Amino acid sequence: MPKWLRKTLLVAITIATFGMVTPQALLADPSSEDKQPKRDIYETIPSSETKTLIHSDEDIYESERDRFISYMSKEAKEQSYLKFGTRIGPVIEDEFNEVILPNIESVISDITALYPEEDLSNLTISSTPSGKTSEKIFHIMDNKTNKDIIRFHVRRDNRPQEPYAFNFHYHTVHDQFQKHHELGIIYWDKNTPPHWMT
Repeated sequence: MPKWLRKTLLVAITIATFGMVTPQALLADPSSEDKQPKRDIYETIPSSETKTLIHSDEDIYESERDRFISYMSKEAKEQSYLKFGTRIGPVIEDEFNEVILPNIESVISDITALYPEEDLSNLTISSTPSGKTSEKIFHIMDNKTNKDIIRFHVRRDNRPQEPYAFNFHYHTVHDQFQKHHELGIIYWDKNTPPHWMT
């Protein structure tokens, strides 16, 4: 049976039964029994950390994109906590989780929406934040071009008569990383904060 006809029948039967029945077994190509199953394009995501998804020609487009965003968000959180270290992390973790992290996740979702699903596997996240007083938390890069597409940073601000503050922001390739796009500010106190990653 031609592939287009199988897909058409699948959609028609699914709609007719209000989604209660998906006749994939009825429409399976008997010649494909000996074929290897499709491989997951996100091999770097441990299967124990995500729901198992059935990979077929009829996969829902959003499921792979949502899975990818979830993976990137988890990695973003890990890289952030690695940067904070054991001295800063425990002090700012509640505010970071409530204010900054949802904004990071939203930006990741917006950026990945610009890429076709098949290109998402080309996007990777850096694995080493910078220490001391440097700003880098993590970058997301396109492996095809070997260039960053977005950079997530945190700057230490020390304005007169104010406590130290951590200014979370990001830069994008769309303006050659010139503009600061704010994610939020977390205040420290009047004392100089310890170095990152300590």
